[in-house]
Amino acid sequence: MNFVIIGCGRVGASLAQTLSQREHAVAVVDRDPTTFARLGPAFSGRTLTGVGFHRDLLLQAGIRHADGLAAVTGSDETNVVIGWLARQVFRVPRVVARLYDPRKAEIYRPLGLQTINPVSWGTNRIAELLAYSHLDTVLSLGSGEVDIVDAELPALLVGRTVHDVTLPGEVHVVAISRGSTTFLPTLGTVFHSGDVLHCAVLATSSDRLKTLLALT
Repeated sequence: MNFVIIGCGRVGASLAQTLSQREHAVAVVDRDPTTFARLGPAFSGRTLTGVGFHRDLLLQAGIRHADGLAAVTGSDETNVVIGWLARQVFRVPRVVARLYDPRKAEIYRPLGLQTINPVSWGTNRIAELLAYSHLDTVLSLGSGEVDIVDAELPALLVGRTVHDVTLPGEVHVVAISRGSTTFLPTLGTVFHSGDVLHCAVLATSSDRLKTLLALT
């Protein structure tokens, strides 16, 4: 997969290293070229110097073919502008913008941006949002403690019930889409082939959901 990271501070550098170690193609953009030293000699991606919301620079970074972009500069406003460009202009499928002020998250959410607060989420959480393909995080609540996640029902769970993928206080199936209908299930609702599950999940319990859905 191809990713663009805007900002090579401690979070940006750590995220770039994490994605590179997972054998993804990574391009890192920062206006200060000295920050690239944080990436270390083992980093196999590309580095570009300049302002992250300049169109030509984003094109050089490969944004047209990017599977995801993370805007993690030191400015909330810059991160939002870059995130908006990535989503609305370049149609990047997954965009994460870091916000230092969590109160701004609700303001920017209608723009279609996934926002994170550095106090609540670390670089591994950003990498999961960008790179993990089996579960689709469609909304984060609060400061990222709870996610609303969509997942296609694995074949092995056809005929099982909602109770089988429920962990009280951690994982709850809040709705099921079946064909053209979406409904609220009970614990006894039986899964059908082709169901899409809409789950409320503690961010710290995402691995347990993957295990329940046999995605690991």
